[in-house]
Order: sequence, then structure tokens, then C-alpha cells
Amino acid sequence: MAAGTHPMAANALHGRHAVITGAGRGIGAAIARRLAADGARLTLLGRNLDVLQALAAQLPASAQALPLACDITSEASVFQAFAAARAAAGPVAVLVNNAGQAESAPFHRMDAAHWQRMLDVNLTGTFTCTQAALADLLAVGAAGGAARIVNIASTAGLRGYAYVAAYAAAKHGVIGLTRSLALELAAKGVTVNAVCPGYTDTDIVRESVERVAAKTGRSAEAARAEFVRGNPQGRLVAPDEVADTVAWLCGAGAAAVTGQAISVSGGEVM
Repeated sequence: MAAGTHPMAANALHGRHAVITGAGRGIGAAIARRLAADGARLTLLGRNLDVLQALAAQLPASAQALPLACDITSEASVFQAFAAARAAAGPVAVLVNNAGQAESAPFHRMDAAHWQRMLDVNLTGTFTCTQAALADLLAVGAAGGAARIVNIASTAGLRGYAYVAAYAAAKHGVIGLTRSLALELAAKGVTVNAVCPGYTDTDIVRESVERVAAKTGRSAEAARAEFVRGNPQGRLVAPDEVADTVAWLCGAGAAAVTGQAISVSGGEVM
């Protein structure tokens, strides 16, 4: 097996064009590495072009990874990025809506700007990117190809958590969008699914741990234990575990799986 090849990879996505939003770090970067190992050609979207370029340089040449700066809260930015991606790598066959942002606040202290930010990034961004890719995905499906939309939601889209009402509402919306769009596209060769990670070992969680520690005066270890406690396996989820689930949904073996919200959370009860 070649160095850097995933043990489950067998070029399952060979030559297919996959667009990943929020690809620069954490779960998005793990997804990029996994889909590249499976043979996909990649477009990497995110706000920080330098970070995307650094990731692209680490990926195999076969991925032909194209890093593009994109603000998913701007319709103009999204459609411009997708046009550039299409011009460089052809029609989009796989869309992974991974970009997201989490902010916390007690509901009584939450202002309208906080609420709107969470909707704009987590829900409307997913809507806009899906609209930008949809014509390509339908064309791929009509030609007998395997077109895939995978939305990275959260266990917060399956249950409530205190102090993240806006984030949870947005992620519930992503799952509703996933289920409805799956029904619309089921007979058109396009599957639509959501992956719902629990607390995952990413910069976002590390930053959240630091905020909790700073606000409460507890140690970072004690704050981290609060995040781990909800996982029956007693640990944070690894980004590669989320990426493996995405890769499976993009493969031939998941052709009959659509409209699902798959929890990757160590058995957390929803």
C-alpha cells in the first residue's frame, strides 16, 4: 500500500470532483485528506487562503487540490467560487457542506446579531452552497453518476444543549433541509445525508475549553472533562472518524442511504 493511502481507500471516488467547505482545518481538513486518498479531485473552500494552500500542498498530486477563498455567508462569493471550481475541475459530483461556527451565550443574553450569525453560517451557508452546486449534481445524477451531498451538522441538530440555542436551532435546520432535499432528489441520482459529530478534537473545541476555563476559573483539564463527559466512550471524537463516515456516504456502498442524520458521537443518547 502506498504511503499516505487510507486502508479503506480503493480509489472509490477516482476522478470525481468534490467541493469541501470549511476545508482548512479540523474536520474539513480530515475530510479533504480522506477523499483525496479515495481518488477525488478536490476544491477546498474557506476564509483563510493561506491555510487552504498549505493543506493543498500536503495532498497527493492526484487530488489536483484547488484552494479558493470563499465566504459562505455571501451569495456572490459562493457563486464566484463554484464557478471557478467548475472551470478548473469540471462539474461538482460531491458537495460536503462542512463550514460552520459555534458561539455560546445564555439565551437571555443572546442578541439578534448572535442569532443571525449562527443562522447565516450554519444554515443559510449550507443552503447557498447547495444551490450553487445543484445543477452540476443533477447533471451527474442524470448521467448515471453517483452525486452526493453530505452536510456536516452536529449532535446539536439532534438534541438540545444549554447555552447554544442559536447554534442548535441552525443545526436542526440543516437536518430538516437534508431530509426534505433528500426526498426531492431521491429519484434523480443524488443522495443527501447529514453527519452529526459529537464533541470532536478540533480547534473549535479546544477554544471552547479555553473559554470555559477562563470564565469559570477551572483548569483546562477540568473544563475539557465537561466536554468528554457526554460521550459514553469517555473521549472526544477524532476528526478522521467523521471523515471516514463522510467517505462511506460518498461511496457506492451508500447508494441507498439518503435523508439520514448519522450520529458520530461514541453512543451519545439523542
